[in-house]
Amino acid sequence: MTESLTDFFGPLIASYSRAQAIEDGVLHDVTDAAREHGILLPTAIAAHAWAAAVAWPNPHTASEYEASRAWSVLVYASNALRRAKRLGREGMQEFTFVPAPDLDDAEDIEVTLGVEVGPGDAGEPVLTITAVADR
Repeated sequence: MTESLTDFFGPLIASYSRAQAIEDGVLHDVTDAAREHGILLPTAIAAHAWAAAVAWPNPHTASEYEASRAWSVLVYASNALRRAKRLGREGMQEFTFVPAPDLDDAEDIEVTLGVEVGPGDAGEPVLTITAVADR
């Protein structure tokens, strides 16, 4: 006898889509920048990863510096995916990233991020870059 998922688990209580997460700021959509780097899948950076590796504290210069940092994160993520493909690895691919410091005297802080291909809202492949706290 074949049971449906609803028969087995019961009715769906709640769902939260990727589109909602982008709208709410839980995910930052960087698809356009990713495409410029040759990443063809819809791409987002999760909130903790964004805060650790991309966010810039000065609101007057944030957009310029955040765009540069996001671009750098995409380069590292792309390299991690290429390395995984070459080595036959699947799943979450971790990489370390050192964001440009926001102050001249600030110390470099190494951030561990991960990149993974997963399903989007309609089951299509999408790319998500996360920090450990996002997982």
